[in-house]
Amino acid sequence: MFKIRWCGFFIIIMFILPKISFCSEDSCRELEPIVISKQKQFLLNTYSTEPKETQAFDYQSSLENLSSLPVDLQSRALESGIQTDFSLRGSTFQQVLILLNGQRVNDPQTAHHNSDLPFTKEDIGKIELIPGASSSLFGPDAIGGAVNFSLNAPREKKTVWEFGAGSMRNGYELFSLSDRFKDLGFRVSVEDAQSKGFREDTDYKKFTSSVSANYEFGAGSWENNFGYQEKSFGAYDFYTPGLGFLSREETKTYLLNSGVSLSGNGVLVKPNFLWRRHYDKFILDRTQLRSSSVNQHRTDMFTPGVYLQKEIGFLGRLGLGTEWSQERITSTNLGSHVRDRKSVFLDNNLGIGEKWDVGSSVRWEDFSGFGKVYTGSLSARFKFTLDTAFNFGISRSMRVPSFTELYYSDSTTVGNDNLASEKAWNYEAGFEYKQKGFLTGVSFFLRQEEEMIDWVRSDPGQKWQAKNFTRDNVFGVEYVLHKEFNRLFSLDANYAYTDKNIDNQGYLYKYGPNYARHLVNTVFSLVLPFGRQEIGFNYKKRPGRRGWLLMSSGLNYNLNHNAKVFLHAENILNVEYQDIEGIPQPGRYIEAGFRLQW
Repeated sequence: MFKIRWCGFFIIIMFILPKISFCSEDSCRELEPIVISKQKQFLLNTYSTEPKETQAFDYQSSLENLSSLPVDLQSRALESGIQTDFSLRGSTFQQVLILLNGQRVNDPQTAHHNSDLPFTKEDIGKIELIPGASSSLFGPDAIGGAVNFSLNAPREKKTVWEFGAGSMRNGYELFSLSDRFKDLGFRVSVEDAQSKGFREDTDYKKFTSSVSANYEFGAGSWENNFGYQEKSFGAYDFYTPGLGFLSREETKTYLLNSGVSLSGNGVLVKPNFLWRRHYDKFILDRTQLRSSSVNQHRTDMFTPGVYLQKEIGFLGRLGLGTEWSQERITSTNLGSHVRDRKSVFLDNNLGIGEKWDVGSSVRWEDFSGFGKVYTGSLSARFKFTLDTAFNFGISRSMRVPSFTELYYSDSTTVGNDNLASEKAWNYEAGFEYKQKGFLTGVSFFLRQEEEMIDWVRSDPGQKWQAKNFTRDNVFGVEYVLHKEFNRLFSLDANYAYTDKNIDNQGYLYKYGPNYARHLVNTVFSLVLPFGRQEIGFNYKKRPGRRGWLLMSSGLNYNLNHNAKVFLHAENILNVEYQDIEGIPQPGRYIEAGFRLQW
């Protein structure tokens, strides 16, 4: 009863606070957009992508924009928005924190569903990559880092209609309508996508709809977003590579995100609330529809929270926040479970003279069944000259096991309800140099993992079982380059090298070695009078396997300032490769489309 009242308390606050004035009529001003809710905060090595930066590719899904950044996207389908895992700096797919407008949305059943974000590319405006030391600021699961999806607040009148069709009988249609009445903006988006697949049991259907509303008033703004998405797709060997199972998976996702931003007299107040419900029906072998082959799961996650930040002279910007989260699952395989998380955190952003920027944070987490944990971070940037800076960072992060790791069981896999939480120390140091039209930087990182969780077995005849391991050491280097040669031509490139030293103790690992040891992304952009054109190259190599080079391109022709046609091609060289060993990926793919915006 107390938890229900506490949750209701935050909802009431979000209705009342917009009516409270934090400043006089003369001093009130429109807030600057705060992309990550735990900010404004100093962060190391944040990469970001926006539609205007990758518009020539005209991807169906916003997730595919991440392919130009140093993140390892491990996709199992033709379109990344169907089923994609995230890996940062050699992490497993479970060790990346996914944020929506700065709020945690990781699926408690399994991180395989973390890409189930029920919003279209018209809703998602910016995606930020926060690897390593700074990411622990945002809470659990950020062992390798965090990915933040920021939704566009509807502030203008705009209508978009877009459709595309491609090889493998793939197609989609998108409609989005935004408008504004005085201080109230709203947006409605609908998308429908389908494909027959590139081989047996790789077809899919996806439907997404969303509603957003943004109310701006003297002291700030109140933003509300609701999304619904359903998917149905062939899942050939998705989780059992090499066994030849014709699997099927159907998911539904509901997500409500609401938050208020109030600012005045150096004080920032941000109450927020997030609810996510996820349905998952998975058939391991659809040729034998026995009860043991069909799993149905429903998860709910509630997260209310409040964040306060104040400018305090020589102490800089000091923030205080609290969150309460509850995760529930009802499952034919995993059973019924409920767990709570309470969190209190402090963060600080301080400038020391003209040379130093320092950011710090400390969090206290209390998990039901896993006890109390302290995490935190300390980051610093020293500006050697106006163009040159050195960065340093250290952080402590943690992750509790998913419900799947704790309780799942089938003919190939068994969970472990005695698992302990993972913990990690992240260290990094870097250098950056930037001038107008040019940026380059390098970062060295070291991560020491304790009680890492993976699925292991002693020989191929055994089941995979979830198990904790004592320690892993992960070392790596990241390099980034941006160069504008002139008004028409530019180059963006990054390279990441990662070496993961795993004490295998005689076990075979299911996920541990499946990271990108070498990851290279390069995009050449050319702006012509009739539109923007891009060519991209992606090279990836995993330990013990040959690497592969993929080539892509995006060609645009603007019919007028409201309409354009586009041609998008992936894997132009028709390379045969397996992002996840045992699961072949599609060959050459070409898609053409039309976009009308007014």
